[in-house]
Amino acid sequence: MAGQARLTGKQGQGLAGSLSEAPASGAKGAVVLIHEWWGLDAHIQGVADRLAKEGFTVFAVDLYHGRTTKDAAEADKLLTQLDWGQASAELRAATDALRERGGAGTKVAILGFCMGGALTLLAGANDPGLDAVVPFYGIPPEAVDVTRIRAPVLGHFAKNDDWCTPDRVDALEQKLKAARVPAELHRYDASHAFFNDTRPEVYSPDNARLAWKRTVDFLHAKLG
Repeated sequence: MAGQARLTGKQGQGLAGSLSEAPASGAKGAVVLIHEWWGLDAHIQGVADRLAKEGFTVFAVDLYHGRTTKDAAEADKLLTQLDWGQASAELRAATDALRERGGAGTKVAILGFCMGGALTLLAGANDPGLDAVVPFYGIPPEAVDVTRIRAPVLGHFAKNDDWCTPDRVDALEQKLKAARVPAELHRYDASHAFFNDTRPEVYSPDNARLAWKRTVDFLHAKLG
């Protein structure tokens, strides 16, 4: 089972979130995991533990600092109130802490869902030291220059999505490829948040399994 502990930043500060540690027999790199607009809930913690069982050290960052919700209106309020500059700084602190914790040569990926997917691409643009970037159905605002991303990108998007619409996904893919960012974007015949098994109205088991396999294989290849 994945063990949980705290992650400490460079200045000795405790970082907001939950650390799921890989089994003692050889960690295969580290992952910063970013929650949806619901906050760091049981679903995301479960994803962190699944990644840890695959051999990765995982820090599920808590950008809401203890707040979670199941109400869409409240989630929208939490998202609206989020300071993206502060969130970006917290993500960088987490990736830096994982590198320091793992020692020389530790490779770090960042992965997020929905709001977290958008922040994943933001972090990729801001941190040239990342080794892999994995957004699930999230695209940042136009002001974020995704052409600055240097790490390989594996994206998962739904064909039936009013937020990350097919046109926006196509535009993102074209922008990344024009900038020669190594990017592989997959489209699934599913709805937004199809990976979230706590939401039966959108959960798509077959697509979720395929996206998971692609993600784990990608992370093993890039973090090795």
